[in-house]
Amino acid sequence: MGSTVRTADGRTLTAQEWGDPDGTAVLLLHGTPGSRLGIAPARTLDRRPGVRFFAYDRPGYGGSDRAEGRDVAHCAQDAAAVADALGIRSFAVLGRSGGGAHALACAALLPGRVTATAALVAPAPRDGEGLDWFAGMTPYNVREYTLALRGTEALTASLAPQAASIREDPGLLLAEISQGLSPSDAEALAEPATRAMLLTNYRTALGTSADGWIDDCLALARPWGFDPADIPGRVLLWHGAQDAFSPVGHFHWLAHWIPHAEATLAEGMGHFGALTAFDDVLDRLLNPKETP
Repeated sequence: MGSTVRTADGRTLTAQEWGDPDGTAVLLLHGTPGSRLGIAPARTLDRRPGVRFFAYDRPGYGGSDRAEGRDVAHCAQDAAAVADALGIRSFAVLGRSGGGAHALACAALLPGRVTATAALVAPAPRDGEGLDWFAGMTPYNVREYTLALRGTEALTASLAPQAASIREDPGLLLAEISQGLSPSDAEALAEPATRAMLLTNYRTALGTSADGWIDDCLALARPWGFDPADIPGRVLLWHGAQDAFSPVGHFHWLAHWIPHAEATLAEGMGHFGALTAFDDVLDRLLNPKETP
């Protein structure tokens, strides 16, 4: 069960904690679509003594109220609200996929609180200078984000019925995206614990509506509300060279523009390779002397 956090504007967010309550705090930010239960398999978190993990459902997902019109930057104020409610002053941030972009928002906008940041298979801003945002992207995501650029109504008409079907059978989303999977992704998703985690993740994320999914897509496709070039602290970037969901051009753009980026491009890995890399990235996040 999650706990409820009240934001300054009166919304509620559903949050979750794992691990050592006195340990080093790490905020985990889920993908798109996703929920607080979908960042990493439980066994990965359980074998981390001395770490206090916390997460929350972004607005419109799971048990969190919608914040219609939010941009990626909006994540920073919600992350701060959750940390405040849990009595956490400073924390590291790790985000995967769509959560990677939101982790970068925390790094840029909460410099006094975020100690280090990791963004795994993160997209880059669509308006990034010199970036061909759709190049190399799987047709599933091209369709989704093209609709986002047309506006809320067009995107809702597509995602609302998809979300209703996924609520009944979360495996439908895995089947839908399978057309864009690399061989390494297919292997990762065949692992029982990973598959079980993702099915729970999608069911929780879309259990009430498609609102979070819709708003995430809109936020990622529009101006983010901050410039990654303004991030002052240490940022770990991890990306699979075969990723077609957040194409490798996004990784190269972020690695170029983020001032203190430590970038790792994994050959032979795809989008869901981030789950395999989670432990190594977390080691480096918590131990700055660790090298790729």
